[in-house]
Amino acid sequence: MQGSRPRQFVAVLDFGAQYGQLIARRVRDLHVYSEIVPCGIPAAKLAAMRPSAIILSGGPASVYAKGAPQIDRGVLELGVPVLGFCYGQQIMAVALGGRVGHTERGEYGPARLRRQGSSRILGDTPAEQTVWMSHRDAVSEVPDGFVVTASTDGCPVAAMEDAGRRLFATQFHPEVRHTEHGTRMLRNFLFDVCGLKPNWTMEDVVQGMVDAIRAQVGSDRMILALSGGVDSSVVAALCARAIGKQLTCVFVNHGLLRKGEPEQVEEVFTTQFDIDFVHVHAEGRYARLLSGVVDPEQKRRIIGTQFWEEFFAVAQRTGGVRYLAQGTIYPDIIESGARKTSGQAATIKSHHNLIPFPQGVRFDLIEPLDHLFKDEVRALGEALGLPSHIVHRQPFPGPGLAIRIIGEVTPEKLEILRDADAIVREEIDAYNRRLFDETGVRDSERSVWQYFAVLPDIRSVGVMGDERTYARPVILRAVESSDAMTADWAKLPYELLGKISSRIVAEVPGVNRVAYDITSKPPATIEWE
Repeated sequence: MQGSRPRQFVAVLDFGAQYGQLIARRVRDLHVYSEIVPCGIPAAKLAAMRPSAIILSGGPASVYAKGAPQIDRGVLELGVPVLGFCYGQQIMAVALGGRVGHTERGEYGPARLRRQGSSRILGDTPAEQTVWMSHRDAVSEVPDGFVVTASTDGCPVAAMEDAGRRLFATQFHPEVRHTEHGTRMLRNFLFDVCGLKPNWTMEDVVQGMVDAIRAQVGSDRMILALSGGVDSSVVAALCARAIGKQLTCVFVNHGLLRKGEPEQVEEVFTTQFDIDFVHVHAEGRYARLLSGVVDPEQKRRIIGTQFWEEFFAVAQRTGGVRYLAQGTIYPDIIESGARKTSGQAATIKSHHNLIPFPQGVRFDLIEPLDHLFKDEVRALGEALGLPSHIVHRQPFPGPGLAIRIIGEVTPEKLEILRDADAIVREEIDAYNRRLFDETGVRDSERSVWQYFAVLPDIRSVGVMGDERTYARPVILRAVESSDAMTADWAKLPYELLGKISSRIVAEVPGVNRVAYDITSKPPATIEWE
């Protein structure tokens, strides 16, 4: 995808909305490519991108507040259909001569929408329906040429449009699932108003990426740090299809992976793909560096620094390498601030993918997934033929089990945690499969999104047989989430929790107790360190 854009695409202007990424994803779910761009983009620059449609996101500010995000009015005069949500409706109204007022009380959550006359966006949706609101300010006077098409008890202008100029807006959020007919409204805009075709498919994405990589790399060589995670594995599979043996994948085994993972990674990338695969056995070096280290940030620094030393040692031995491939994905780009999507964006992941090139070493960077969301990366992996255990691998931190071991990392602790974690994953994997068999949906709302074991740096008294024990507890962490920004603890059946506990205590030497973490994020994080 790097350097290319489909012929038809939707530009999502982000005004700092909590739902900005969600809008782009909803459009892509309808097989139309979308991309987030800064809200303050000049109209001429946006026109040069040749968008097929424009969506204005919501945002947390008041349109009249000092420093509030603004829009170039010319964006609304490009002749391209525009749909605004929440703040997007308000900024559209103000830019075109309407007015926004501050209401006595806000609307937050579900509201009952009543239609007024015909509407191209609301289409054939019911005369009354539930929508999702999140606002205090609201349009009080629509611009010339607009008509009001819907209202709620708290919002007289819940939807407005100027069909002649193809400008549409809603105070509510069609992109969230809580709006009953939001998907139909998006369909009405994309396909009926804009005349777009649902032709952005993963097969087309694969071929476009393969062609782009071949054209860029030519006869040169490429190197990739392969962790075995979803993103780097998909990049490896994609580049393998594009350039084959010109790709060298370096798998640095730091000895901190889960049970069986190093063997799985090597098996897949040596038998399924025709690439140069280098397995660096650095377990001993990492063990020495981590000996006696208890501070989690120091552990992270040691592991990250040593990783790049191991990687570049191989890179410098591999002749003729010009390109470095990375598994950076679209949320990384948005959250890093490297390509800010709005003037108000905060740098959340400023450290992400900062590569400490050794002096005198330089590679050209290729990030083929930099316009894909995580679920799209998984779909791409399936299209490339990667096995399910890699495509649907749970999120796993780069420092591996080192940050799920509280305190010093030792061989004994690693063995305990690997064995306990394997039992946790085996039992909850089986539970998720049963849910899938019942519902036919892989990511059922009742399924568990991430689950693992944690080993705290304490011991507790127990009784096994006729003897007292003084052994380690294991903490089970299982959460439900869709994006890791927030998470709730998974309400696992008592029978499942009991089985996991019984197996760990019976099968893992050195453990005599299992506890379950029932804290949400926030206030906690998903990981423990």
